[in-house]
Amino acid sequence: MSTILFELGCEELPPKSLKPLRDALQASVTEQLTTADITFDSIKAFAAPRRLAIQIQGISDKQPDRTEQKRGPAIKAAFDAEGNPTRAAMGFAKGLGIEASELTTINTDKGDYVGFEQTIRGQATTELLPAIFQTALDNLPIAKRMRSGASRNEFVRPVQWAVLMQDDTVIDASIQGHQTGTQTRGHRFHSPDYHNIAHANDYEQLLDGLKVVADFDKRQMLIKNQVKALADEVNSDAIVPQDLLDEVTALVDFPIALRASFEARFLQVPQEALISTMQADQKYFCLTDKTGKLQPYFIFITNIESKDPNQIIEGNEKVVRPRLADAEFFFLQDQKQPLFALTESLKNRVFQDKLGTIWEKSERIAKLAAFITTLMQQQGHDINVDETVRAGILSKADLASSLVGEYPELQGIAGTYYARLNDEPGAVAASLEEQYLPKFSGDVLPQTPIGICLALADRLDTLVGIFAIDQAPTGSKDPFSLRRSAIGILRILIEKQLPINLVALVEQAIKGYSDAEGSKIAKMGDTFTQVMAFLNSRYRAMYTEQGVSVDTIQAVQAINPHMPLDFDQRIRAVQAFSELSQASMLADSNKRVANILAKSEVSVADTVDEALLSESAEQNLYANVQQAQTVVQPLLEQADYTQVLQTLASLDEPLTQFFDQVMVNSEDAALKNNRLALLKQVRALFLTVADISELQL
Repeated sequence: MSTILFELGCEELPPKSLKPLRDALQASVTEQLTTADITFDSIKAFAAPRRLAIQIQGISDKQPDRTEQKRGPAIKAAFDAEGNPTRAAMGFAKGLGIEASELTTINTDKGDYVGFEQTIRGQATTELLPAIFQTALDNLPIAKRMRSGASRNEFVRPVQWAVLMQDDTVIDASIQGHQTGTQTRGHRFHSPDYHNIAHANDYEQLLDGLKVVADFDKRQMLIKNQVKALADEVNSDAIVPQDLLDEVTALVDFPIALRASFEARFLQVPQEALISTMQADQKYFCLTDKTGKLQPYFIFITNIESKDPNQIIEGNEKVVRPRLADAEFFFLQDQKQPLFALTESLKNRVFQDKLGTIWEKSERIAKLAAFITTLMQQQGHDINVDETVRAGILSKADLASSLVGEYPELQGIAGTYYARLNDEPGAVAASLEEQYLPKFSGDVLPQTPIGICLALADRLDTLVGIFAIDQAPTGSKDPFSLRRSAIGILRILIEKQLPINLVALVEQAIKGYSDAEGSKIAKMGDTFTQVMAFLNSRYRAMYTEQGVSVDTIQAVQAINPHMPLDFDQRIRAVQAFSELSQASMLADSNKRVANILAKSEVSVADTVDEALLSESAEQNLYANVQQAQTVVQPLLEQADYTQVLQTLASLDEPLTQFFDQVMVNSEDAALKNNRLALLKQVRALFLTVADISELQL
C-alpha cells in the first residue's frame, strides 16, 4: 500500500468553477479506480486558485489477477469420431496460445463445449494512473477550453506544471502536455519559486508552509471564522451568501480578512443597492446590526499577508466609495419626481410585442388584483379595494427608475422605498416589493393582503398572455419562467389558506385582455383550457419536491379539483389514508369496482332497489354504504377529507365479503343492474375525496 499524489498547476482558475472542478475530478478518479478494481483507503481532492490535486492513500500496487473462462466450439464439432481434435478445436487452441490437449470441457444447459480457463495478470497501478488522471481532466465540466502557445493540449487555463508521485518516486508520464515531476509552486507572491515534494504524504503540510491552504473546505472555514471575528468586534452580523463565499474562497491561496468602513451618509440609500454593489462588484461581506440594518462596515479577503494592512484597507475604501456614490446619485435623482410620475414612461415601454406596454400590464394587474380583493373580502380579510388598485397601478413604476436601471434586482424593492417617501399608504408600499414573492423554490411568500393580490395578479396575467400568443414552455425552455409562476400561484393560494377557485381567476385574467377595441386574445377558450391544464400539471412538480408519492398526486388529480387549497387538503387526506391497514385492500377493491363499472354495457342507475338485495353480503354492504353516506355528508361540507376516508375505511370488510360471496354479473338482469348501482354508490363515496384506485400500495 502506498500514497499517490497528483497535482496540476495552472494560471488562476475560474473562481466560480473551482469547487465544481474539484468535485468532478475526485468523482471521476474514484469511479475509474473502482472500475479498474484498484482498492484504496481514502481519496482527497484539493483546489486552490492555481492548482487542482488528488491525494490517494492506502492504494493497492496492482489490480488483482483474475480468471477468465474462454468457451470454444461444441464438443461434437471439436473432436472427430476417434477423439482427435478437429481443425475447429486446434484453431481455437491456437488463438489462445495453447495446445489442443490443454482444452477442457465446459458443461452448460445447451450442451458441452471445449474451453479453457486463463489467468489475466493485473496491471500495476502506476501503469494505469496516467491515463486515469488524463481521462478525468478530459471529462471535467469545462464550458470552453483554451490552448496555451503552440501546444495542442486544451484546458480551462494554461497549465504550468504537473506532479505525479507514488510515495517519494515520480510516476513518469505526460499529462496535459507536461512531463510529471515532484516540484510544485507556493504562493504567487510569498513563495513563487518551485519547491520539491519529498513524499506524497507531505503535500498539504508543505504547501501550508508556502502560504497556500490547498484544502478548499479548510480555506473556507478560515474565511468564515475570520469574518465572524471581525464582525463580532463591531457587534454586527456578516452577510455571507454561500455562492459569494465559494467564489471568494476560490480567489485566494492564503486568506486574510480585513474590515473597512464607508461614510454613514450612504446608509440613506436603500441598503439592498449598497449590498448588491459591494457583493457583486467587490466581493465584500456586508455587515448588519442584530435587526438586519446595514452598518457602515464591510469585510474583504486579501491574498497577501501585508506588513501594513491599513494601506490595503484604505485602498478598498477608496475603490468602493465611487460605487456607493453612484447608487446614492441614482437614488436621489429618482426622488426629484413622485413614483406615480414614472408610470408615464411605461406607456412607451413594451411588455411583449403582442401583449402591449408595461403600462397596459399595470392596468390589467390593478383590475385583476381588485377582483381578487373582493374575493378575499368575502372570506373576511381586511383589505381595501382602492388601495389595491393604487398598488396595481404603481406596481411596475420603479422599472422606469434610475436605481432599477442600474440594479435590476431591486425592482419592487426600489418601488417600496419610493412609495414610502411619497407617503403612500403602508399597505400599498409594502405590496410593491411583495408582488415578486416567491422569487424561487422555497422562497418566502407575500405577507400583506395587497401583496398577495398583486403577486397572484401579476403571475396570472403573464401566464394567460404568454399562452394566448403560443409562447408556452417547451421542454427545458421557459423564457418567461411560467413554471415558477404557476407554482408560485399554487403555493400562495394553499399556504395562505385562500379557498379561491382557479377557474374564476383564469377567466378574470383572460377578460383583462379585453377593452373597447376588442381582445388581445384571439382564442379565449383554447387559452383557458391550456392555462388550466398547465396549472394542474404543476401540482406534480410541487408535491414530489415535498416527498409526496406520484400515485397520491394522481389519485387527487383524477377528480380534477379546481381549488388549490382543496387540492392540498385532499392530498393530505390521501397520505393519511395510505398509512391505514385497510388502504391496500380498499385500493384494490376500488380498482375492481372501477373496472366492473367501466365494462358495463348499460347505463348504471344512481339508486339501489333494496328489495332486490337477495344476498346477505350485499345487504350488509348496502347498510354500511347508507351509514357512510350519512356520516360523510357533513364532513364533506367541512372539507374534512381525512375523516371522510377514515370513515370509508370501514367499508373494507363488507366490500371484501361482497366480492367473495356475491356474483355481480348475475344472469338476472335486474339483480345485475342493482348490484352495479350499489358498486356505483361505493365508488361515488370514495370519489368525493380522490380516486384511490390510483394508489400503488
